Amino acid sequence: MGLQPKITSSKIDHELKKWAQKGVEGHFNEDPWVSHHHKGKTAMSHLVGAKTHEVVAMNNLTTNLHLLLASFYQPKRTRKKVIIEKGAFPSDYFAVTSHMKQKGISPEDHLIEISPDENGYFSTEKICHSILTTGDALALVMLPGIQYYSGQFLDLKSITHAAHKVGAYAGFDLAHAVGNIPMTLHEDQVDFAAWCSYKYLNSGPGNVSGVFIHEKHGNNPDFPRLAGWWGQNETIRFKMENDFDPIPGIDGWMLSNANIISSVAHLASLDIFEKANIHELRKKSILLTRYLEYLLVNNEAIKPHINILTPKNESERGCQLSLYFYDQGRLAFDHLTKNGVVLDWREPNVIRVAPVPLYNSFEEVEKFVILLGQVFD
Repeated sequence: MGLQPKITSSKIDHELKKWAQKGVEGHFNEDPWVSHHHKGKTAMSHLVGAKTHEVVAMNNLTTNLHLLLASFYQPKRTRKKVIIEKGAFPSDYFAVTSHMKQKGISPEDHLIEISPDENGYFSTEKICHSILTTGDALALVMLPGIQYYSGQFLDLKSITHAAHKVGAYAGFDLAHAVGNIPMTLHEDQVDFAAWCSYKYLNSGPGNVSGVFIHEKHGNNPDFPRLAGWWGQNETIRFKMENDFDPIPGIDGWMLSNANIISSVAHLASLDIFEKANIHELRKKSILLTRYLEYLLVNNEAIKPHINILTPKNESERGCQLSLYFYDQGRLAFDHLTKNGVVLDWREPNVIRVAPVPLYNSFEEVEKFVILLGQVFD
């Protein structure tokens, strides 16, 4: 979970005072809540390489995955199969398989799980080969942007191109990618994506999710979706008529008005990303992670005990390095945690380390390696 921006509490306090003073009129007075969801669009579009009408913040990640699958998983005749990765994050697996079952499609027969190699690496060639050989039986590819266990950044453009070549949709869970690495979702013709905002986007525990739908789908009013009142044409929304006329773009997928108190925490972080610029952060990120890798592989005490699962190719990773421990992994994790290092343990023996360019330093990277070395001295 990302750190709290210093400005967050004052932004939340401002909305609390507005609520106390204005009550329901806060929806329509100056800086109205009714249009609050428009505020973060520019920043989000810069982070993922989208047009502003292709992105919105709403709901939470798994809710949005379900909404997207309701639109993009439309099995017809022999086109029923879904490709995901073996060992997918549970929320992705549960969402996909539940939609298949709801539509009477057996996951046992129609879910294709692509396995990584022995080092946890997902070959782009292997993924695309699986897509192309599945052919017109394939309805959907849904993969992570960055694989949570290994930290590998997948080739979104090539995977999407392969999916479209056989007539399937391509969507991505970008929970570990947004705010970590720049992307070009619109240019790459990605059909849809969703992400959380509490990791690299520093918006607070369990906070709002972001969603992308390419304009070729978003501007089609007949594209299937689960409709909600807040996705209704804004000029007639409060006429309370039951003839659904979706807002063009992704806003036509909104269900309800924004949770203002949590959304301002999201905006506080997005403001920082706009000032810092994701491309400048990426430059620092590459150097930080490169420095971490250099120190690890050149430390004679540490080197025999670990294997770095994350690809060495910097274009195939964000800031995360996943360290596989041959021995004493849990001891190392406990020692690091006791000494104030915040990282993540994944069973059976992996420590995920992520020097975040927005608030971590080269000095902290060096301190981490010194502390880790103490375990094996």
